[in-house]
Amino acid sequence: AETFGSGIQHLAFRTDDIFATAAALAANGFVSLSISPNYYDDLEARFGLEAEFAERLKANNILYDRDDSGEYFQLYSPTYGEGLFFEIVERRGYRGYGAANAIFRIAALRKHLRPPGLPRA
Repeated sequence: AETFGSGIQHLAFRTDDIFATAAALAANGFVSLSISPNYYDDLEARFGLEAEFAERLKANNILYDRDDSGEYFQLYSPTYGEGLFFEIVERRGYRGYGAANAIFRIAALRKHLRPPGLPRA
C-alpha cells in the first residue's frame, strides 16, 4: 500500500543482554540479517577485539561500535513487506547510534534482497 509520505520503516527494541536476546530470538524462529564475514575481520582489527569475542558477534550477526563512553551492539532483521525492519540494541554507556554500522546494514540488506543467482551490480 502507498503511504504517501512517511510510514513505519524501523522499530528498535532495547535489551540488556544482546547475546541472550539473539539466542532467544533464534530459538523462536527469528532469522537475523546476515552480515558479511569481512565486517568482523575489520572490526577485530579496528578495535583490537579478542578473536573469540569477534567470533561471537559474527555467529549472531551482531554489529558493534565503541566510543569513549562505552559499547554499542545492534542486531537487525531482514525487511518485511514494504520495507519494515527490526533492530535490537544494547547500549553500554555508548552515546551514539551506531552510525558507523549503517553502511554495513545497508550492504547486507541489499545482498538479502538480491534475487538468487543475480550478480552484483
